[in-house]
Amino acid sequence: MATATTTAHQTTLTAAPEGATGALVLADGTTVWGKGIGAEGHASGEVCFNTSISGYQEILTDPSYAGQIITFTFPHVGNVGVNPEDIETTTPPARGLILRANITHPSNWRATQHLDEWLKSHNLTGLAGVDTRRLTRLIRESGAPTGVVCNALDGKFDLDALTSAATDWPGLEGMDLAKEVTCHQTYDWDESTWALHDGYGKQTAPTCHVVAMDFGAKRNILRCLAAAGCKVTVVPATTSAENVLRHKPDGIFLSNGPGDPAATGLYAVPVIKQLVKFDMPIFGICLGHQLLSLALGAKTKKMHLGHRGGNHPVKDLVTGKVEITSQNHGFVVDETTLPESVEVSHVSLFDGTLEGIRSTKSPVFSVQYHPEASPGPQDSHYLFGRFIEMINRG
Repeated sequence: MATATTTAHQTTLTAAPEGATGALVLADGTTVWGKGIGAEGHASGEVCFNTSISGYQEILTDPSYAGQIITFTFPHVGNVGVNPEDIETTTPPARGLILRANITHPSNWRATQHLDEWLKSHNLTGLAGVDTRRLTRLIRESGAPTGVVCNALDGKFDLDALTSAATDWPGLEGMDLAKEVTCHQTYDWDESTWALHDGYGKQTAPTCHVVAMDFGAKRNILRCLAAAGCKVTVVPATTSAENVLRHKPDGIFLSNGPGDPAATGLYAVPVIKQLVKFDMPIFGICLGHQLLSLALGAKTKKMHLGHRGGNHPVKDLVTGKVEITSQNHGFVVDETTLPESVEVSHVSLFDGTLEGIRSTKSPVFSVQYHPEASPGPQDSHYLFGRFIEMINRG
């Protein structure tokens, strides 16, 4: 029988308990046992948690989760299966997932596949049967650790090798992941938002032209832009200012994305600085918000555990309204470094961190959270309208 040492937050075993086919091994040697799900093998990454109660398929396919192993705090993940519509990119960029309960047979009229089959088809490794509340508490108190999630159907684990792999993973600081998830060539986008019975619509009569710089863009952001009346041209993250302007846009959008904004900023910030000089409306979300802030003179920093979920209250300082938002970020703009020409427009009511900015000199603004939702509340869809109003004002 395996021996165990138990503390308030973790259980470390010298050998796999009977029946265990999966494990999460953290860099400090903490080992969490359970049932392996998805593809066999192992994957390293930053272990985070997400508090959303729905939308696991959108979360797993969100490019902003590249490099991360996602702990879902909601216990019932997989119960509605998967379908070909609820995706944010073709290939899931997440490194793995941790679940409380075993994946059940799907019960939903839109389901076309079992979640476990879908995970295997995308080579995603996961772990089920975990006390996710305990793991979440560990992350909250100690910060997001590096770790390795492993699925071994034979129940054999090389803990020394897994611990070494967790220790050797460099972490997200200094890591440019936008280059891994951006598109490789320019393309046009005309698909708009989803409606019951009708599915996704098409934008056939756009009123303006927006170039979206893809640092890991979610599809629903592009859909929201199209639904707001935009002809959308998507360009790779490394596109020069000259090539952006060659498309003669009415406005420029800076997308979400993964990794350290300071690392991506080495090539993106000089481009954004040039674009700001043309006095053209610019709207940024998530990583795009951080890159715009860097271009305007601010700095970013790594958060203790980050914001990830669909229930985050944010106050719009312009209107005084509070909106419930979808969030996913591990870095944040340091408010104390904002130049005088940049105002705070939104703040988190969870921890007071900066959630949005606007320039007093140029028609540019951005938010840290995800107004496109997918998944999550749609309280913040008005921001796309605000962007279009800015474009229409010329």
